Amino acid sequence: MTDFTLWDIARNLLLAVPWTVLLSAIAFTGGGIVGLLLLVIRFGRYRWARVGVKLYVELFQGTPLLMQLFLVYFGLPALGVEVSAWLAAALCLTLYASAFLADIWRGCVEAIPRGQWDGGASLGLRYLAQLRLVILPQAMRLAIPPTVGFLVQLVKSTALASIVGYHELTRTAQILTNATFQPFVIFGLVALIYFVLCYPLTQASRALERRLATEKH
Repeated sequence: MTDFTLWDIARNLLLAVPWTVLLSAIAFTGGGIVGLLLLVIRFGRYRWARVGVKLYVELFQGTPLLMQLFLVYFGLPALGVEVSAWLAAALCLTLYASAFLADIWRGCVEAIPRGQWDGGASLGLRYLAQLRLVILPQAMRLAIPPTVGFLVQLVKSTALASIVGYHELTRTAQILTNATFQPFVIFGLVALIYFVLCYPLTQASRALERRLATEKH
């Protein structure tokens, strides 16, 4: 057993925090870009494309993220495509986030009255112009609280990346536990760090919801 003080454990865990934050940021940014593209297709004129987006969303929402990680990390090498733990985690979390964000934003767009679409059409705006100039600015206000709420979920979901060996916060905790045999102390600190990361986001989401509700009235 290696002698670790509480400060040694805390310091090693804190060094892993940036990797958790980085993975969360990449997944959220990439998922947002892909999710926006899916949203545009979802409301487009081509039925086959709309059906494809719907199936994509249902696939990623209806299967465990852990299984998706396994399929990418272990499945792609079987097909001759080598992937690192970092790439597998970033790719899976990005696709996972894109499906949920696309669905969240779809609900926000559908909450905009149909008359707004008709008003844009009466001005001679085509579909993309209607979406960009009329619909999305209004839907964005509705989308901010649930989007921030999903970001909290995404930060916590990065813990699953430890299963494929990505050295984020949870993986570092596992390694420290094997070295020190102090799981209660280590994972107690991990829980505290996740709370510190997620609590401000949770409070921001609730504040935005209250503000939006007040503005409606």
